[in-house]
Amino acid sequence: MPLLSDRLRRLALIIVSVLVVLTAALSFAGRWFGEQLALGGNTTSTETFTVTIGLDRLQLAANTIRLPEARRSGPTERADLYLTWPDLSGYSQANAAQFKSTANPGALIFLQLSQTTMSRDMSGRLDPIYRTLFEGEPVDFGAGLLLHRFKATSGYAGEVMLTSTVSGNDTYAVRCILPVADTPSTDADCQRDITIGNSLSVLYRFSSTLLPQWRMLDTAVRDYVETRLANESPSPAAQ
Repeated sequence: MPLLSDRLRRLALIIVSVLVVLTAALSFAGRWFGEQLALGGNTTSTETFTVTIGLDRLQLAANTIRLPEARRSGPTERADLYLTWPDLSGYSQANAAQFKSTANPGALIFLQLSQTTMSRDMSGRLDPIYRTLFEGEPVDFGAGLLLHRFKATSGYAGEVMLTSTVSGNDTYAVRCILPVADTPSTDADCQRDITIGNSLSVLYRFSSTLLPQWRMLDTAVRDYVETRLANESPSPAAQ
Protein backbone atom coordinates (compact mmCIF):
# COMPACT_ATOMS: atom_id res chain seq x y z
CA MET A 1 0.00 0.00 0.00
CA PRO A 2 1.53 3.40 -0.96
CA LEU A 3 2.53 5.69 1.90
CA LEU A 4 0.69 8.62 0.24
CA SER A 5 -2.58 8.33 -1.57
CA ASP A 6 -3.06 9.98 -4.94
CA ARG A 7 -5.24 12.57 -3.24
CA LEU A 8 -2.52 13.50 -0.75
CA ARG A 9 0.11 13.64 -3.50
CA ARG A 10 -2.07 16.02 -5.50
CA LEU A 11 -2.67 18.16 -2.42
CA ALA A 12 1.07 18.28 -1.68
CA LEU A 13 1.78 19.25 -5.29
CA ILE A 14 -0.78 22.06 -5.11
CA ILE A 15 0.72 23.38 -1.85
CA VAL A 16 4.22 23.32 -3.32
CA SER A 17 3.02 25.14 -6.45
CA VAL A 18 1.27 27.80 -4.37
CA LEU A 19 4.41 28.31 -2.27
CA VAL A 20 6.52 28.73 -5.43
CA VAL A 21 4.09 31.33 -6.80
CA LEU A 22 4.00 33.20 -3.47
CA THR A 23 7.79 33.19 -3.24
CA ALA A 24 8.10 34.60 -6.75
CA ALA A 25 5.43 37.23 -6.02
CA LEU A 26 7.13 38.31 -2.79
CA SER A 27 10.47 38.53 -4.58
CA PHE A 28 8.97 40.69 -7.33
CA ALA A 29 7.14 42.88 -4.80
CA GLY A 30 10.32 43.30 -2.80
CA ARG A 31 12.24 44.44 -5.86
CA TRP A 32 9.40 46.79 -6.89
CA PHE A 33 9.13 48.43 -3.46
CA GLY A 34 12.91 48.66 -3.28
CA GLU A 35 13.02 50.47 -6.59
CA GLN A 36 10.24 52.85 -5.49
CA LEU A 37 12.08 53.64 -2.26
CA ALA A 38 15.26 54.27 -4.22
CA LEU A 39 13.42 56.64 -6.56
CA GLY A 40 12.04 58.58 -3.58
CA GLY A 41 9.05 59.85 -5.56
CA ASN A 42 11.09 60.56 -8.70
CA THR A 43 10.15 59.08 -12.05
CA THR A 44 12.08 58.51 -15.26
CA SER A 45 8.87 58.74 -17.31
CA THR A 46 8.86 61.45 -19.98
CA GLU A 47 5.10 61.27 -20.50
CA THR A 48 3.78 64.76 -21.26
CA PHE A 49 0.89 66.24 -19.29
CA THR A 50 -1.12 69.29 -20.37
CA VAL A 51 -1.59 71.43 -17.28
CA THR A 52 -3.81 74.50 -17.02
CA ILE A 53 -2.88 77.23 -14.52
CA GLY A 54 -5.22 80.21 -14.65
CA LEU A 55 -5.18 81.52 -18.23
CA ASP A 56 -2.16 79.50 -19.29
CA ARG A 57 -1.75 75.95 -20.57
CA LEU A 58 1.60 74.17 -20.37
CA GLN A 59 2.97 70.84 -21.53
CA LEU A 60 5.19 69.37 -18.82
CA ALA A 61 7.13 66.11 -18.72
CA ALA A 62 6.43 63.77 -15.82
CA ASN A 63 10.08 63.53 -14.78
CA THR A 64 10.26 67.31 -14.26
CA ILE A 65 7.26 67.43 -11.87
CA ARG A 66 8.35 67.03 -8.25
CA LEU A 67 5.19 65.58 -6.66
CA PRO A 68 3.81 62.23 -7.87
CA GLU A 69 0.19 63.30 -7.28
CA ALA A 70 0.72 66.33 -9.54
CA ARG A 71 1.71 64.22 -12.55
CA ARG A 72 -1.58 64.47 -14.41
CA SER A 73 -3.30 66.60 -17.02
CA GLY A 74 -5.97 69.16 -16.15
CA PRO A 75 -6.40 72.36 -14.17
CA THR A 76 -4.23 72.97 -11.11
CA GLU A 77 -3.38 75.86 -8.83
CA ARG A 78 0.36 75.36 -9.22
CA ALA A 79 3.06 73.06 -10.56
CA ASP A 80 6.38 72.44 -8.81
CA LEU A 81 9.27 71.46 -11.06
CA TYR A 82 12.90 70.47 -10.52
CA LEU A 83 15.55 70.57 -13.21
CA THR A 84 19.25 69.92 -13.51
CA TRP A 85 21.53 72.86 -14.13
CA PRO A 86 22.71 73.87 -16.67
CA ASP A 87 21.00 71.47 -19.09
CA LEU A 88 17.50 71.82 -17.56
CA SER A 89 16.69 68.09 -17.70
CA GLY A 90 14.23 66.09 -15.65
CA TYR A 91 15.05 63.03 -13.58
CA SER A 92 16.69 60.09 -15.35
CA GLN A 93 18.88 57.13 -14.49
CA ALA A 94 21.86 58.98 -15.96
CA ASN A 95 21.50 62.05 -13.71
CA ALA A 96 19.94 60.41 -10.62
CA ALA A 97 22.92 61.39 -8.46
CA GLN A 98 22.19 65.09 -9.01
CA PHE A 99 18.70 64.68 -7.56
CA LYS A 100 19.73 62.56 -4.58
CA SER A 101 22.88 64.30 -3.36
CA THR A 102 23.09 67.52 -1.36
CA ALA A 103 26.86 67.67 -1.69
CA ASN A 104 26.76 69.69 -4.92
CA PRO A 105 24.71 72.88 -4.47
CA GLY A 106 23.83 74.32 -7.82
CA ALA A 107 23.19 70.99 -9.49
CA LEU A 108 19.41 71.62 -9.39
CA ILE A 109 17.03 74.53 -9.73
CA PHE A 110 13.40 74.57 -8.56
CA LEU A 111 10.45 76.23 -10.30
CA GLN A 112 7.00 76.97 -8.92
CA LEU A 113 4.38 77.89 -11.53
CA SER A 114 1.17 79.56 -10.38
CA GLN A 115 -1.29 82.22 -11.46
CA THR A 116 0.08 85.62 -10.58
CA THR A 117 -1.68 87.49 -7.79
CA MET A 118 0.38 90.68 -8.15
CA SER A 119 0.53 93.28 -10.89
CA ARG A 120 4.35 93.32 -10.87
CA ASP A 121 7.06 90.69 -10.67
CA MET A 122 10.11 91.00 -8.39
CA SER A 123 11.92 93.42 -10.68
CA GLY A 124 8.77 95.54 -10.95
CA ARG A 125 8.44 95.65 -7.16
CA LEU A 126 12.03 96.83 -6.68
CA ASP A 127 11.45 100.61 -6.78
CA PRO A 128 7.97 100.96 -5.23
CA ILE A 129 8.44 98.40 -2.46
CA TYR A 130 11.87 96.91 -1.85
CA ARG A 131 13.93 100.12 -2.07
CA THR A 132 11.91 101.61 0.79
CA LEU A 133 13.05 98.70 2.96
CA PHE A 134 16.80 98.97 2.29
CA GLU A 135 19.30 100.47 4.72
CA GLY A 136 22.81 101.71 4.09
CA GLU A 137 24.58 102.01 0.77
CA PRO A 138 24.65 99.15 -1.73
CA VAL A 139 27.83 97.08 -1.94
CA ASP A 140 29.47 95.73 -5.09
CA PHE A 141 28.85 91.99 -5.02
CA GLY A 142 30.63 91.18 -8.26
CA ALA A 143 29.26 89.69 -11.49
CA GLY A 144 27.57 93.04 -12.18
CA LEU A 145 25.39 92.84 -9.05
CA LEU A 146 24.82 95.30 -6.21
CA LEU A 147 24.01 93.97 -2.73
CA HIS A 148 21.34 95.74 -0.67
CA ARG A 149 20.65 94.98 3.00
CA PHE A 150 17.15 95.09 4.46
CA LYS A 151 16.17 96.96 7.59
CA ALA A 152 15.77 94.72 10.62
CA THR A 153 12.10 95.75 10.79
CA SER A 154 11.41 95.05 7.12
CA GLY A 155 10.24 91.48 7.50
CA TYR A 156 13.22 90.29 5.43
CA ALA A 157 15.76 90.15 8.24
CA GLY A 158 18.64 87.87 7.33
CA GLU A 159 18.00 88.28 3.60
CA VAL A 160 19.68 90.52 1.06
CA MET A 161 18.62 91.73 -2.36
CA LEU A 162 20.91 91.70 -5.36
CA THR A 163 20.16 93.98 -8.28
CA SER A 164 21.55 94.94 -11.65
CA THR A 165 20.61 97.18 -14.55
CA VAL A 166 19.94 94.89 -17.50
CA SER A 167 19.24 97.32 -20.32
CA GLY A 168 17.85 100.83 -20.28
CA ASN A 169 15.49 101.07 -17.32
CA ASP A 170 15.07 97.31 -16.97
CA THR A 171 16.40 95.84 -13.76
CA TYR A 172 17.20 92.42 -12.35
CA ALA A 173 16.35 91.65 -8.72
CA VAL A 174 16.76 88.51 -6.62
CA ARG A 175 16.40 87.84 -2.88
CA CYS A 176 18.91 85.59 -1.15
CA ILE A 177 19.91 84.23 2.23
CA LEU A 178 23.65 84.16 1.71
CA PRO A 179 25.59 81.49 3.61
CA VAL A 180 27.77 82.77 6.44
CA ALA A 181 31.35 81.64 7.01
CA ASP A 182 31.79 77.85 7.15
CA THR A 183 28.12 77.36 6.25
CA PRO A 184 27.47 75.65 2.92
CA SER A 185 25.06 76.99 0.34
CA THR A 186 21.83 75.13 -0.29
CA ASP A 187 20.06 74.38 -3.57
CA ALA A 188 17.49 77.09 -2.89
CA ASP A 189 18.96 80.00 -0.93
CA CYS A 190 18.07 82.52 -3.68
CA GLN A 191 14.67 83.17 -5.22
CA ARG A 192 13.28 85.34 -7.99
CA ASP A 193 9.88 85.56 -9.65
CA ILE A 194 9.05 86.60 -13.21
CA THR A 195 5.79 86.85 -15.16
CA ILE A 196 5.35 84.82 -18.33
CA GLY A 197 2.44 84.05 -20.63
CA ASN A 198 -0.99 85.50 -19.93
CA SER A 199 -0.84 85.51 -16.12
CA LEU A 200 1.75 82.94 -15.11
CA SER A 201 4.06 83.64 -12.17
CA VAL A 202 7.30 81.68 -12.28
CA LEU A 203 9.09 81.62 -8.93
CA TYR A 204 12.46 79.96 -9.28
CA ARG A 205 14.91 79.03 -6.53
CA PHE A 206 18.58 78.28 -6.91
CA SER A 207 21.87 78.07 -5.05
CA SER A 208 23.76 81.30 -4.35
CA THR A 209 26.77 79.57 -5.92
CA LEU A 210 25.03 80.21 -9.26
CA LEU A 211 24.81 83.99 -8.80
CA PRO A 212 27.77 84.61 -11.16
CA GLN A 213 25.58 82.97 -13.84
CA TRP A 214 22.49 85.05 -13.09
CA ARG A 215 22.08 86.34 -16.66
CA MET A 216 22.26 82.87 -18.18
CA LEU A 217 20.00 81.44 -15.48
CA ASP A 218 17.28 84.05 -15.92
CA THR A 219 17.26 83.65 -19.70
CA ALA A 220 17.26 79.85 -19.48
CA VAL A 221 14.30 79.73 -17.05
CA ARG A 222 12.28 82.16 -19.15
CA ASP A 223 12.98 80.24 -22.37
CA TYR A 224 12.23 76.89 -20.72
CA VAL A 225 8.77 77.95 -19.58
CA GLU A 226 7.88 79.91 -22.73
CA THR A 227 8.67 76.95 -24.98
CA ARG A 228 6.27 74.80 -22.93
CA LEU A 229 3.35 77.20 -23.15
CA ALA A 230 0.49 75.73 -25.16
CA ASN A 231 -1.79 78.77 -25.25
CA GLU A 232 -4.07 79.03 -28.27
CA SER A 233 -2.98 82.58 -29.08
CA PRO A 234 0.30 84.43 -28.51
CA SER A 235 0.65 85.67 -24.95
CA PRO A 236 1.14 89.42 -24.28
CA ALA A 237 4.68 88.70 -23.06
CA ALA A 238 5.55 86.99 -26.34
CA GLN A 239 4.23 89.78 -28.59
